[in-house]
Formats: sequence, C-alpha cells, structure tokens
Amino acid sequence: MVQYTLRMAWGQGVRKPVLGLLFRAQQQAARGYSSSSFQTRVLGTHVPQNDMFHRRFSSQVSSSEQMNLIKQLRERTSAPIKDVKASLVSCNWDIEAAQKDLRKRGVVLAAKKSSRTAAEGLLAIAQDEKRAAVIELNCETDFVARNDVFQYLASSMAKMALSAQGPGQLFLPFGPEYLENMSIKLDHPKLSGETTVQSAVTEVAAMVGENVKFRRGFILSTTAHGVVSSYLHTCPQPGLGRIAGLVTLEAEDSSVSLDALKTVGSSIAMHIVATKPLFLSKELVSAAAVENEREILRTQAESSGKSQMAMGKMVEGRLRKYFEEVVLMEQKYVLNDSTNIKAVLNDLSKEVGSKVTIGNFFRMQVGEGIERPEAADGSEPIAHAAA
Repeated sequence: MVQYTLRMAWGQGVRKPVLGLLFRAQQQAARGYSSSSFQTRVLGTHVPQNDMFHRRFSSQVSSSEQMNLIKQLRERTSAPIKDVKASLVSCNWDIEAAQKDLRKRGVVLAAKKSSRTAAEGLLAIAQDEKRAAVIELNCETDFVARNDVFQYLASSMAKMALSAQGPGQLFLPFGPEYLENMSIKLDHPKLSGETTVQSAVTEVAAMVGENVKFRRGFILSTTAHGVVSSYLHTCPQPGLGRIAGLVTLEAEDSSVSLDALKTVGSSIAMHIVATKPLFLSKELVSAAAVENEREILRTQAESSGKSQMAMGKMVEGRLRKYFEEVVLMEQKYVLNDSTNIKAVLNDLSKEVGSKVTIGNFFRMQVGEGIERPEAADGSEPIAHAAA
C-alpha cells in the first residue's frame, strides 16, 4: 500500500517534503512496518538515493546538540555559520571531520577570492633597541582587521621578519616573496602549529571568508650607538595600527645615554605620521624635484601681473614654503609650531652633550597605492638616509 501511494505521488508530480515521508513512515511503523523496511521500500522506488537523504534518516543528533556543535566549530575556526553548518551536515555531525572539511573548503574559497581587492588591514611592528620590522597584512574590510586571528597573524609575521633580517642593512624593503616560504610557528586557539607564511595567510583567509594578502614590509636598523623609534596611529592593540612612522636617531659619542634619544625619537615618529615628509633635508631634494616645483610656482607668479623682480621674490618665497612642507628638518614641529625639527635636534644634542642626527625615517599607511572605489591616499612610503 505504501509503495503504491508513493508511486502515485511521484507520478503525478506532487512535491512532498522528506519530513512528510518520515512522518508517514512512523505511521506505517505503528501498523506493523519497521522504519528500516520502509526506508528500503522508499529507496527502492523513485526517491533519489543520495548521501543527504541517508544522513537525514540516520542522524540521531538532537537540535540542541546540533546548535552546540555549530557553536563549537564556529569558535574553533571563525568560519561563517552557513559554512560551519554545511560541513557538519556533510560529515554527519562529526565535528573533527567537519573541521577538516571546512579547512579544505576554505582553501578553495580563499583561492577564488584572491583576485578581490584587499585594501584594508593592519600594519604590525616588532622591534628591539636597534631594529624594527613593519609588515602590511591586507584584507577586504575593516571588520576582518578587528578579528583576533587576523591580528595575531600580523603580529607573528612582524616578529618573524625581525628575526629573519641579516646584519649590515640599515634599510630593507621587501615583498611577499621574502617571507612567504619561511616557516612560522603559531600558537593561537584557532591557528596553531608550524607552517609556511603563505599557508598561514591562506588559512586565515579561509577562516574569515575574505581575500587576505601579505603585501610588503620594511626593516629599519640603526648604527652602533642609536635608537629606532616608532609610532602607530589608529592602534587596536600594542604593535598594530593603520599608519606607522619610524625614525632612527644616532649620537656621535658612544657614551651618551640613549634615554633622551628614545623620548625625542618617539615624538618625531609621531610628527612623521602627522606631516608626511618626503625628504630628510633640503640637500637631499633632487634637482629635478626643485626645478619642477620652481616651474609650477613661476607659472603661478606670472598670472599676478607683477614685475619680473617681484615675481622672482614670490617664487623663492613660495619655494621656501615648499621646503617647509616636504622636508623633515624644515617642518614645523607638531608639538610646538614655534620651532622646527632641525631646532629640536639641536636642543637634544645640547642636552646629551653630543651631536644627534637622523639616520633614516619612513612613513607607511595601510592600503596606500591600492586602487579601490573610494578615494585613497596614493602616496607611497619613502625612506630617507642622511647624506
């Protein structure tokens, strides 16, 4: 009778939910049919024999247990809930198997998303007294940049970059190829073990459901007697931020205490973040850059209708203003605009009893130079060495 009823239903094109069939099976079981014999009869007719059908009949996991497993796997992996549930269902609610399945799915999805623009993210800094390493780890949204796994990976990569640098290089810019094949040890509840940097980035991309990319990094070192100072802006936790300023201060006398240099260096690093200097000193501004700016100013002056002598004075006056805007040593100090950075260094030299100079500096911002729909600051970080 059951077989005949089912054939009629399927033959007439009536679509009944599987749960309805299960309810009918219970009714027939009360009349003398066993659930297993009913399942055999159903699978012997027109019902598709697929894994999902078997799973729904065989699963003995209650709804409360299902919710608990979903929560546990979500906490383990940070994957989207819909992906977590799909993996659990496909693995018959075996959480260990589902976690493996989820990682496999994630790697595939991460590869598909790798072409999407990743212009958000974080800068991570790791440093000691003589060196500092900064890396940029990008994602698609600010929401993911606040994810603890994403932040942990960024910090771990900066620490590894610092330890990987060889001696003798005062400034070292590097791209993804410098770190991606290096081995990294991770110790996070959701990301642990030893793997390559590239694999770790791919796994985090799988967890957060976005394109995640390691874009670039810089390592800055100082001489035998000096300090590396840094400042991070928009800092969610120590060592992480969206804009970084770094500077090295060096004293000629090797017996000078470095405490004063550290204090002033930190304020100059903050100044660099705020003012975006392009050059260390006027002498380091290229002749081409000066002539280009002079030509622009000359064109502006000609529209004033003044005499050649007056226009010449206007050009030179505006050129001095240009130097004050783009040259670090000529810039007004952000903490005291009555003085400039050159005067700050002179005062520091008098305080410590030895000449103090800036060795290198650079400014770096998340996403700069990456094309995206909204307007962005397209400037690139520039490092500058003293002549």
